[in-house]
Formats: sequence, C-alpha cells, structure tokens
Amino acid sequence: DCDSTCDLHSGRSGVKFSSCVGTKGTQYETNSVDFKPQKGKRIVALDPSPPPKDTLLPWPRHQNADGLRRRKRDWVIPPINVPENSRGPFPQQLVRIRSDKDNDIPIRYSITGVGADQPPMEVFSIDSMSGRMYVTRPMDREEHASYHLRAHAVDMNGNKVENPIDLYIYVIDMNDNRPEFINQVYNGSVDEGSKPGTYVMTVTANDADDSTTANGMVRYRIVTQTPQSPSQNMFTINSETGDIVTVAAGLDREKVQQYTVIVQATDMEGNLNYGLSNTATAIITVTDVNDNPPEFTASTFAGEVPENRVETVVANLTVMDRDQPHSPNWNAVYRIISGDPSGHFSVRTDPVTNEGMVTVVKAVDYELNRAFMLTVMVSNQAPLASGIQMSFQSTAGVTISVMDINEAPYFPSNHKLIRLEEGVPPGTVLTTFSAVDPDRFMQQAVRYSKLSDPANWLHINTTNGQITTAAVLDRESLYTKNNVYEATFLAADNGIPPASGTGTLQIYLIDINDNAPELLPKEAQICEKPNLNAINITAADADIDPNIGPYVFELPFVPAAVRKNWTITRLNGDYAQLSLRILYLEAGMYDVPIIVTDSGNPPLSNTSIIKVKVCPCDDNGDCTTIGAVAAAGLGTGAIVAILICILILLTMVLLFVMWMKRREKERHTKQLLIDPEDDVRDNILKYDEEGGGEEDQDYDLSQLQQPEAMGHVPSKAPGVRRVDERPVGAEPQYPVRPMVPHPGDIGDFINEGLRAADNDPTAPPYDSLLVFDYEGSGSTAGSVSSLNSSSSGDQDYDYLNDWGPRFKKLADMYGGGEED
Repeated sequence: DCDSTCDLHSGRSGVKFSSCVGTKGTQYETNSVDFKPQKGKRIVALDPSPPPKDTLLPWPRHQNADGLRRRKRDWVIPPINVPENSRGPFPQQLVRIRSDKDNDIPIRYSITGVGADQPPMEVFSIDSMSGRMYVTRPMDREEHASYHLRAHAVDMNGNKVENPIDLYIYVIDMNDNRPEFINQVYNGSVDEGSKPGTYVMTVTANDADDSTTANGMVRYRIVTQTPQSPSQNMFTINSETGDIVTVAAGLDREKVQQYTVIVQATDMEGNLNYGLSNTATAIITVTDVNDNPPEFTASTFAGEVPENRVETVVANLTVMDRDQPHSPNWNAVYRIISGDPSGHFSVRTDPVTNEGMVTVVKAVDYELNRAFMLTVMVSNQAPLASGIQMSFQSTAGVTISVMDINEAPYFPSNHKLIRLEEGVPPGTVLTTFSAVDPDRFMQQAVRYSKLSDPANWLHINTTNGQITTAAVLDRESLYTKNNVYEATFLAADNGIPPASGTGTLQIYLIDINDNAPELLPKEAQICEKPNLNAINITAADADIDPNIGPYVFELPFVPAAVRKNWTITRLNGDYAQLSLRILYLEAGMYDVPIIVTDSGNPPLSNTSIIKVKVCPCDDNGDCTTIGAVAAAGLGTGAIVAILICILILLTMVLLFVMWMKRREKERHTKQLLIDPEDDVRDNILKYDEEGGGEEDQDYDLSQLQQPEAMGHVPSKAPGVRRVDERPVGAEPQYPVRPMVPHPGDIGDFINEGLRAADNDPTAPPYDSLLVFDYEGSGSTAGSVSSLNSSSSGDQDYDYLNDWGPRFKKLADMYGGGEED
C-alpha cells in the first residue's frame, strides 16, 4: 500500500514482476504485457498467452476502525489482445478476473457491453463462479476491431461487492484480405510526344486489413505493357501512390494509339512472398497533337470555268494529313495568297474528304481575264505543336482557264428616258436605242425587235435600233402613266446558241393644248320661277397646266332665246352659275348651249349642251313630283291614264288571289268520292283490281264495308268505317284511380286503363283505322287470289262479264273466251 511496495498476486507460477512500483514511474513488464504504472496506482497482471493466467481485479479496502476512510486507488487494466481468425477450440479462455473478497464470501462475476449482452451477442462469456472469461467464436477485425466490456462482482444475493471495472479487448489483425482496386479498368490519356515524367493517371486499391500494419500497406507495380513499342518500359508507377507517369520518350499516336498496362497491387508492403495481390487494367490513349502539317498531294492543280458563272467548283485540291481525322489537327483551312486580287475565287473545305474546293464567287469575264494563276496555302484549324514547322508542300499553284461563251447583248442605258411633245406625226425619229455585244472576239450581228409596245406607237429599225413613231403620241392616253409612255425592246445576236437582252425606253410626253374643255353636269333642273337656286357649272380639261383654266364661260348669240331666257355668271376660274333671266319659264326640258374657253396657247373653245329641266317648285324651292313628270313632257291626260292602268292591274291581282283561296277551300271540303266525269282511275292499270271500270261506276259503297250479319266470318273490331273524323257514340268508361291507392293496385290500374284505351274508337289518332280497300268478309264473289287458286280446275267464269270490261278480260283469260 505504500509507494515503495506492491501487491503481488499470482494465480499460477511463472508470473512475476521485475520490481515493485516506485515513486519515479519505473516501467514494468509481465511477460508480453507492457504498461507504465503511475504513482499511487495498483497493478493487475494480465497474461493472455496460454496457459491462461489469472487477472486479479483490484477492490478498494474497507474503512478503518477509527472511522476514517482512506482514498481508493484505481487499477490500471492493460488491454486484452485477441488474434482474429483463431481456429479454437472454442470457447477459448482469455483471462480470469477475481476479487480479493472471494475468500470471505461467495462472489458471482458477470460482464456487460457490446459482444456480451449487446449485439453482437455472446461473443464473450464468463464463468460466474471462477471469473474466467472466454471468447466463443473466431474474431474478425474487419467487423469489430475492439470491444469495451465491464466486469461486475456481486454476492449471492445480488448485492454489489465491487465497483465495475473496464475491460478493453483488441482484435489482432491478420493478413486475410487482398487489396481491391476501385475500378477494374482505368482509362487515361497522354499527349503524343510527351516528355518523361508526364503524369498519366492514378490507380487506387484498398486493403481492408489494418493500414497501420504491414497487412494493410499496399504497394503497386506494372506487370506488363502492350504493345512494347517503342520501348517495353514506356510508363512507371509510384509504388505507394499509384500514379502512372511516362518514363521514356517517343510516344507517337501515328504509330501507337493506345497502350494496355496491367497494374498489380500487393499488401505486406509489396512482399510478393507473403503478401496478397490483385491486378487491374490501365488503358492509356495517346492523344493527338498537331505535329503533322497538311501537305498537298501535288504541287500544281488545274481547272476551267465558263465566264459569267458563279458558285461553280473549278478544281478540287487534295491534301494529306497524318493527324487524327476529323479533328482540329486534321481539318484543313485553305487560303489564296496570290493571283486573285479582285476576289473572284474562294477555297472551301469539304467536311468529309478534307479537300479544298476552288469555287467561283464573283463572275469572271473572258474578255477581261482568260486565265488565272492562283497560289493556295493550306493549314489546320489548330496551330502546329511547338517545334513543328510548316512543310514546303503546304503551298500549291492552281491554274484556272476561263472559257468564252456567247453573252447576251445589253443596252448601256437601261432604262433610257427621252422627252418630247405629244402629238408628233408618224414617222418622226425619236432616238437610237442600240445594244452592245460583249463578245468582242466573236463576229456577231445584233438584231432588234419590239417586245412590249402597249399602244403600238413606235417602230424600231432591226439593224441599227433607230426608233420612229408609228402613230401620234397622246399624253392623255390610257397607256401613259404620269406623262410617261414605256416600251421594251429586244436585242438578239446570231451566236450559237443565240443570246438576247432587253432594254426599256421611257418617253416623257410634254403636254400641248390639244383638248377643249368640257362642262359638268350634263343635266340639271331649276324652278320655273326665278329664286335663289341656280345651276353650278364646272369646267374640266384633259390637259394640264398651263393649258387649262382659268376658263371663260359665255352664252351664244344664236339662238337668241338662249340669252333671252338664261344668264351665266362666272364664280372663279373653274366654276360658273347658270340661272333664269326672265320671271317665268314654262315647265319642260331645255337644251342650253354654253361656250367655254381654256387658257392654252392658242386657246381652245367648246360648246357644251346642258339639258335643264324646268319644273314647278314647292315652298322649299324643290321640284314637286307632278311638276317633275310634267317637266319631263307628259300631259295631265297621260298621267291620269297611267294611274288608271295601275289601279286595274292591282284589282286583277286581288281577284286572282281570292279565286285561288276559294279553290283551295273547295278542294279541302270536297267529298272523297269524286264525280264520274272527274274520275281518272282508268289511267291506272292494276292487275288485281276487282272494280272501278268504265262501265261499273254505279256501285254500292255498303258492299265495301263489313257485313254485320255474316256470323260465319270472323268480324273485325266494331266501328271500322271509312271516316276521317272522331266517331259519334258513347265513350267507354275509364277506371277511376282511388285517392290513396294501394301499391299493389298500381299495376291493375294501368292494365285496366290500357284495355279501355285499346277498345275506345273515339280515342285519337282517328286516322289510324282508315280502310281504303276493305272488301268485306265472306263475299260470295270471292277474290282474284281465289280465282288463281282454282284456275287449274273446271270453273265457269262467265259471271265476271257482268262486272265490267276489266273483269271481262279476266273471264276471257281464265275461262278461255274471246279476247276483247
């Protein structure tokens, strides 16, 4: 109990301490258990190696007799180490725990914690009487690397004898897990031409064993490399990190595009004799860099193009590039560096073949350039890699020949505008509208013709293009728009094939005073007595300024009655008023001539006739209706005759309508059986008709109804007759529904009402029982069907002759008599 002594408890011989606890914290050993005791602490000896050693638990001492309690000193319990994957036998003893009170009283021991009474359950067990603790199954460090248990000591009554102590159990790792790569296949890339030491990729493998021991320390190495070109060791791997880097120069995508490297991971720090290994595949792709400039397959190319053609491919330039196809390092870009100052050509890249297509983008002219010598340079979309120079074969010459074709003549001035006065006589030379043939190296003749001349006013000389008038040009014509007359001419050469061009000639016609003015309106009306109303007159001229107004309005001297009855007053340059001069003028139609003169040079005059209707007027100054008719030249007698005719026509229409209504009413009230004179049934031939012939018109209608006295024939329902109105007679009695019907009586009530309705002849619809061909029942005359059925036997049909001509024919047909 003092600092310089220690308690030594030994369950078995052989467990000895090298010395007791000292005050300086000396380190002590017990077989394989190392620990460092502290001052004032007690020591428990643990020896898990077989044969198992007993571990004595430290229990605090009891109170002294003088009543003073000494302070307890805790034990330092070293951890218990258990190797994993032990083969047993199980249960296997680990340690023994014991209280120093078991000499006085019986004590029961128990353990709690994960692995004892908590999942995983019953991994550890303890003998309650002896205190020996066992492990019951093989341990797996990868599932549980350590366990924390608590040991308890109680008496037989369950009373706590000692405070619980902590037990720490560590599972000793064994090398039972191989390294596992995160991916079975790794993909990486490295640029071609990379220098040694260039990083490529990292592979990683994990080992489930303890990483603090050699069991979990993984080392990497490259097993194989495919292909082994240009060297069998193009790559190396960092044994600890798994980084793959280049170790040799000479990576060339054009020679080797991909490497397959097998990487091995081994634990036990890479010891191949004791460690466990696993492999993975690393695929390294050599990526392309632009280390091969494009080169033309030929130094010169040639092509030809017709003149005046655009968007035409003249020549295809082929190149060779060893870089990766359809990548920026392979795609070619062409540029014309000389020989095309005007920009007639461009070189486009074919996206599939990578060829350069020399294309005409601006029309070429044979008369100006017969050939082109182009210099074209090719490069890539991506710049060349560092240290790579352009090849002299990246430039080529292109010779383009221009072919001469027959070009159409053209009019240099198109549209051509000339000015002249209208009204020039036919045959006047207007201008020469000639075309130019651009084919200077072809001796060709140009001929001219009209293509469009709406008014047919012009003529063109077929050889020199001189244009003359074929008719008088009129500015006021409908073919002139805004004083301009437009015609189109055609110029054609005699080349092979012929070519033609068009030109438009515009003639601006200057107005001359060739149209006399006209007056509007042509008709007007005025009151027979002078008042404030007058006729407003407007002058109009087809010419334009200065050949129009102001106009001069005047009345002629002949006949004299014009100036006697009428007067005209000028309002302004274009308007005047016509009014009565006398106090009264008889109603009627008058032709008033008015002379109007324009301001042209020389001026033109025109005498216009205005038809003026003079009529009586009402208080408002408006012509009355009768007065207007009278003014139109009809007398009172004529007006009365017209009104009488209208009245007679209306009366006839009214009488005709009344007669039609009366006839319609008679037709509805007429009896069904019409008079024999109106009977037209003989025009309808029916082979099964038994009556109604020409000589059998007087018949008894009662024979067509059902005989009431024939009892041997089943009778039809009573009351069947040929009527269209509601029958007159006693109506049947319908059942009366009780005020509070029983639910079971509803069906009987409906059935009784249905029967009463079926037997009621007065129930609508009344036209549902009309019978038009009822022959009666039990007729002694029989029917045609009975005649047919008995025609095969000996039968006398002579009595049919008494029924009329039609039945006579039947008698002859069935009885063999003479035919009518």
